[in-house]
Amino acid sequence: MIHPLKKIFVHTLITAIVFVGFTQSVQAALISTEQVVTVSAAQQNRAKIAATFERPEVQAELQKMGISTEEAQARVAALTDAETASIAHRVDSIPAGGDVVGALIFIFVLLLVTDILGLTKVFPFTKSIRH
Repeated sequence: MIHPLKKIFVHTLITAIVFVGFTQSVQAALISTEQVVTVSAAQQNRAKIAATFERPEVQAELQKMGISTEEAQARVAALTDAETASIAHRVDSIPAGGDVVGALIFIFVLLLVTDILGLTKVFPFTKSIRH
């Protein structure tokens, strides 16, 4: 009876030793407070811009410009953190009930410029610099 248990133990041990070579190493690093704050601020800025696009008057202006809300939301998702911060600051600087059209024109121009630079393709009437 000892013989079959010994055989099972040896096979289990050999299998374990073989699979130890396939394990992956893991590296860990500390995340600084600045990195956490930067990521959090970027997420807040994206949420603020997304909330702006949910307003009916903004959606109406986007439709007048020929941009669907989904396209605008996808475009916001493609923005860098710096661009997002700039747009969020611009949205914050608009007085309550104020110049929403100015903010939309700013966003439209920003989208147009990134389209011309070839970073995205939202507007069919633009020709990008990069191919």
